[in-house]
Amino acid sequence: MRKVILDTNAFSALFRGDEKVLKSISRAQYVYVSAVAAGELMAGFRGGARYRENMEIFEEFLSEPEVEFLPVTLETCDYFALIKNDLTRNGTPIPINDVWLGAQCLENGAVLITYDRHFTHIPGLRLWSG
Repeated sequence: MRKVILDTNAFSALFRGDEKVLKSISRAQYVYVSAVAAGELMAGFRGGARYRENMEIFEEFLSEPEVEFLPVTLETCDYFALIKNDLTRNGTPIPINDVWLGAQCLENGAVLITYDRHFTHIPGLRLWSG
């Protein structure tokens, strides 16, 4: 896997010491941090008792040379629209933030590291095998 994007649950697993996630990102040439997953993580941090500590860990991760923050672009929006309409047509909706995450993966040719199986409903999305 040259390029990877981490789902929120993969970040959480990584921060808890998940060796499978760590091994996968250590082999990747590019580790992308989605603005969508970052927002979900930060919402969790703000809702918890360890906001500062969690933010420091996250900011340290973001400062690694192979890690790149990934904003939502107009192209991301087009992928989002295609995926959302496809999922609706097929009767296989998934959480809306996960549609955005899938769009960023397709846009950037990245493998999604996640523990959620509902991503299998997004055609063409390459998923981590763990």
